[in-house]
Amino acid sequence: MAASTHLLTPENCALVLIDHQAGLAFGVQSMDRQVLLNNTVALARTARAFDLPIVISTSATKVYSGPLLPDLQAELPAHPVIDRRSMNVFEDEAALAAIEATGRKKLLFSGMLTEACISFAVLSAQEAGFDSYVVADTCGGLTETGHELALRRMQDGGATMTSWLQVVLELQRDWTRKATYDAARAVIARNGGGYGIGLNYARDMLPR
Repeated sequence: MAASTHLLTPENCALVLIDHQAGLAFGVQSMDRQVLLNNTVALARTARAFDLPIVISTSATKVYSGPLLPDLQAELPAHPVIDRRSMNVFEDEAALAAIEATGRKKLLFSGMLTEACISFAVLSAQEAGFDSYVVADTCGGLTETGHELALRRMQDGGATMTSWLQVVLELQRDWTRKATYDAARAVIARNGGGYGIGLNYARDMLPR
């Protein structure tokens, strides 16, 4: 059976992290900020587990938003961070060049704020011929309503909504894929809440 062209694979997608900064996180009201941070770190760990190209961009670091969140910096310590003036990464030459340099047409988007820097980038990516996947539970909005409306607008523009857990499971897909099994399982065990507890329980119950 031929592989689906709709599913994400480690070879066909890249991760774009936009404005994961404390100054913006302060304003997030669409979900619990600690949950948002947990989910975003899980997504970054997933990208590392499957060796996805990663583009990290920030904005207004000196005047309001501050640097990349420390938890993400700890996960990606040597990764370059592109600082922008424009809200839209697709209107910033350096950020756009970094995205194009990945050579991937499927882009996973994560960041803040959903109503602005995420939606602007995703709608521009769709227009530019990319397939956009919004990892919605790693995006924060100023309000629940604003977040949902932004997600709806992006979906109407052709983007696909997903979650960090769906991403890691979709990339792994087959637990006999030993090359990424341990790393993928570790992400879920560490960040997957009850599902992670269950995986650890099952491991401990297996005969040794």
